[in-house]
Amino acid sequence: MNRNALQMLLESFLDCARFSDYSPNGLQVEGREEIARVVCGVTASQALIEHAVEVGADAIIVHHGWFWRGEDPCLTGFRRKRAATLMAHDINLFAYHLPLDAHPELGNNAQLGKLLGWRFERLGARQPLVHHGVLPHPLPAGELARQLAARLAREPLLVGNPERLIRRVAWCTGGAQAYFEQAILEGAELYLSGEISEQTVHLARETGVPYIAAGHHATERYGIQALGAWLAREHGLQTSFVDLDNPV
Repeated sequence: MNRNALQMLLESFLDCARFSDYSPNGLQVEGREEIARVVCGVTASQALIEHAVEVGADAIIVHHGWFWRGEDPCLTGFRRKRAATLMAHDINLFAYHLPLDAHPELGNNAQLGKLLGWRFERLGARQPLVHHGVLPHPLPAGELARQLAARLAREPLLVGNPERLIRRVAWCTGGAQAYFEQAILEGAELYLSGEISEQTVHLARETGVPYIAAGHHATERYGIQALGAWLAREHGLQTSFVDLDNPV
């Protein structure tokens, strides 16, 4: 597929124009014009780039790309090394942040809910990245955390009463702990995100609504996998997903 055709396809499919994001979505580093082999990953790290070089990839597609708002824009040190490796091997870098979180079918939140077997009901009224849904049957918060550990292959952090019976849940992958209070106000009996902050603990204790921090990386592996699978299935590209271990 031609590079520009792939860029237009992804920007249309993920509806990038409607997002005001923290970094540019789309083609971040230009490489060769024709793309057949694509490596997908969560973050455009040096390790992912080197893997793409090893397998002869024409492009990398990630959730976490480069050029974040407020970040040092100078290509020095590790940033220079990343960019130099990409450009030396003529590899394209595409990144999709909020559009990949939000996509109703392939997005991180949609895919995490599907993986966990949670039935989606609605988006958050004030924060539409947050998904609200229900469990197949009520479970104690502690049992829910144990199920998460098995599904994500990572031990989550549960703050709150492990015996509280949960039916209604809300979730938002990655670093979405700031949406916890609003999720409570909108009826969540438990909230899940990737990260946790100091004040999150007090909110969970004082409201009685358990909070689960299941890992930023661990909760955001599934949207990019689904996007790669869609490109292979619907558009004939050779895609592979590389899951680089990240304890956060």
